[in-house]
Amino acid sequence: MTLRLDLLRHGETELGGGLRGSLDDALTDAGWQQMRAAVIEAGPWDRIVSSPLQRCARFAEELAAQRSLPMSLDADLQELHFGDWEGIGTAQLMETDAEGLGRFWEDPYGFTPPNGEPVQAFSARVLGAVRRLRQAHAGERILVVCHGGVMRLLLAQARGLPRAQLLQVVVGHGGLFGLRVDDQCELTEV
Repeated sequence: MTLRLDLLRHGETELGGGLRGSLDDALTDAGWQQMRAAVIEAGPWDRIVSSPLQRCARFAEELAAQRSLPMSLDADLQELHFGDWEGIGTAQLMETDAEGLGRFWEDPYGFTPPNGEPVQAFSARVLGAVRRLRQAHAGERILVVCHGGVMRLLLAQARGLPRAQLLQVVVGHGGLFGLRVDDQCELTEV
């Protein structure tokens, strides 16, 4: 029996652009609107699972209450930790660490931002969360409220993209994508 995951990226945050990673900033009013608009005609879901960071969790709590759904937090669905790059925009990184940023964009699995989380470890963490969801909730449809990096990773896997193309996957604020997870935890975009 398959599991259906609908992935919702958080909306715009108060501190804006840059690599947010594990920073825990709140949604702007526009960010709330982006997320609310994304789910107006979506679902129905059996449950909601969210990253514990407030830019995801606060919306998940609101939607779970509105739709009377069980909701839980899963720390393994948090964004990639960017280490020394947390909170810094790519334009600023081009001035201070252009070589490192270029290496990261070219080969995210082969280059880790200084003091950051390796993408291989991030991948293992996120895919472990998906496996646990599949084991516990096969046959259900779950809304996963998470981050751009989590969604890029899962969509790249579902699309069969080479690892070097991970950061080429486009996921806007409030983006909603569907995945099917089969018995072997293979991902297919729906």
